[in-house]
Amino acid sequence: MNTVTKAELDECFEYIKKCRAEIARRVVGQRDVIDGIIMALIAGGHVLLEGVPGLAKTLAVKTFADISGLDCKRIQFTPDLLPADVSGTLIYDQGSGKFSVRKGPVFANLVLADEINRAPAKVQSALLEAMAEHQVTIGETSYKLSDPFFVLATQNPIEQEGTYGLPEAELDRFLLKIVASYPSPEEEIEIVRTEGRAAEIPVSPVFSALALKKCRAAVDAVTVDDKMLAYIVSIVNCTRSSSAQRTVRRSDIQRYISFGASPRAGIALLRCAKVHALFENRSFVLSEDIQAVAKPVLRHRLVLHYEAAADDVTPDDLISRIIDLMPLP
Repeated sequence: MNTVTKAELDECFEYIKKCRAEIARRVVGQRDVIDGIIMALIAGGHVLLEGVPGLAKTLAVKTFADISGLDCKRIQFTPDLLPADVSGTLIYDQGSGKFSVRKGPVFANLVLADEINRAPAKVQSALLEAMAEHQVTIGETSYKLSDPFFVLATQNPIEQEGTYGLPEAELDRFLLKIVASYPSPEEEIEIVRTEGRAAEIPVSPVFSALALKKCRAAVDAVTVDDKMLAYIVSIVNCTRSSSAQRTVRRSDIQRYISFGASPRAGIALLRCAKVHALFENRSFVLSEDIQAVAKPVLRHRLVLHYEAAADDVTPDDLISRIIDLMPLP
C-alpha cells in the first residue's frame, strides 16, 4: 500500500490553504461551501449546492474555476430545456449528406447546473450517465468526458412552484449536498461594501491539474484503520430499518426514515473523511473526520417519512442523533 510522506502532505496542505485564500478574495464567509467544493473535486465527486438566491453560490463556482484553470460551462436549467441542450445532439449537414456531432455543455471540466430542479426529469436524467460513467451517448456512439469532470448543481429550497424534485437515483450520484447559509453581520458588511463587484476582483491560478493529481494521490495513501471502517458502516446501518438491528433508541430514529442510505453512502463517507484528514494535514483518518463530513454526505440520501415533517425533524437532526448514539471506535 502506498504511503504519503510528510513533505507530500505539507505540499497538499499548502495547495488547499492557497485555494481557500484566493477564493476568499471574492467570496466572504461561506467556509462550508468553499471547503465542500474543494473536497468534492479532490475526492472525484459532484456537489449539490442548496441555498436561497444571493448567497454567492454561482460566484464561488466561477471563482473556483478561475483559480484552478478548469474549463467551466454554465447550464441555466429551465422548464423548456431539452436533453440535447445538455448532452449534445446530431446535426445533419445537407452539403455532405452526413450527420455531425454537436457536443453539449457537459463537455467541460466544471459544469455549473444552475437551478437544476427547474428542468423536468428527462433533462435531469441526461446528467445521470455523465455523472456516473463520465461519458455521454449521442446517437449510437459514446463519448468520454473531460478529466477531471465535476458537476456542481444549485437549487433554491424556498421557491418550489414550477420546479421538479430530483429523483433519488440522481441525488445519490452527488457526493455532497452543501447548504449555503446566511452570512454573519460582520461578513455582510464586507459583502455590501463591494457593491456587487466581487466578481471583478482578480485571483491567481493556484490549483492546477498537477496540484489536483498530487492531492488525489495523497488521499489514496491516507490510512484508515478497520475500526474506522466499522464506525462508518455503523453510522450508515443506523439509517436503515432492519429488524435485526432495531433497538428502542434506534427505532426513535428509524421511524422517521422511509429509506436509508445505500453502501454508496459508506464509500462516499470514507472518501470524504480521507480528504478531511488531508485538510487537517494528517495522513490517517480519525472519528472526527467522519463526523465532520457525515451531514453533507448523508443528508440528501435519506428519504424521510411523513412523521418527520409532522414533527419538524430534518435529515441533519437525524444524523446528529445517529452520531451521538454511535459509540466512538
